[in-house]
Amino acid sequence: MAETAHNNLNAKLVLLGDMGAGKSSLVIRFVKGQFLEFQESTIGAAFFSSTVSVNNSTVKFEIWDTAGQERYHSLAPMYYRGAAAAIIVYDITSTDSFVRAKKWVQELQKQGNPNMVMALTGNKADLEDKRKVTAEEARLYAEENGLFFMETSAKTAANVNDIFYKIAKRLPRGQPAQNPAGMVLVDRTAEGSQTASCCS
Repeated sequence: MAETAHNNLNAKLVLLGDMGAGKSSLVIRFVKGQFLEFQESTIGAAFFSSTVSVNNSTVKFEIWDTAGQERYHSLAPMYYRGAAAAIIVYDITSTDSFVRAKKWVQELQKQGNPNMVMALTGNKADLEDKRKVTAEEARLYAEENGLFFMETSAKTAANVNDIFYKIAKRLPRGQPAQNPAGMVLVDRTAEGSQTASCCS
């Protein structure tokens, strides 16, 4: 979720999409300003953080870049649970990648945070001559499903920063932080120094 402290906001963001769509390349371009021609596949998930300034406040993104291979799909809920935002990435040169992105959108709509800011991102926009998914088709799908849409290129950096800034601007402000579903750990010593023994 997104947590607010004065004008600072911490927001968990997850990237989902098919293997080879360019999720890791997008994050590395955004966080480090770099592009690697041959990016190794993510195993499980990778964590990054980056801070942006928008509207007189700062947003610190805690970014979870998930693996795209099907064998890691069962781990995904662990990463998107409690997320304030999601970027669903597909490769504009692959219709299969777009179909898979739609499945991620459906899964998030059923199981994700209902207030999650979701972006549909057509990556590899620099490969226009190999395009299989039109921008219009993706934009229409995004509008019908309450997402915003943008095409990016991690290689040329086109719209990479913009997608993160747009998400930052759309994050809800001033809402109390909610606990994500799951176990809540309580520090009993912080509540008071009560002593307990098992056998007295």
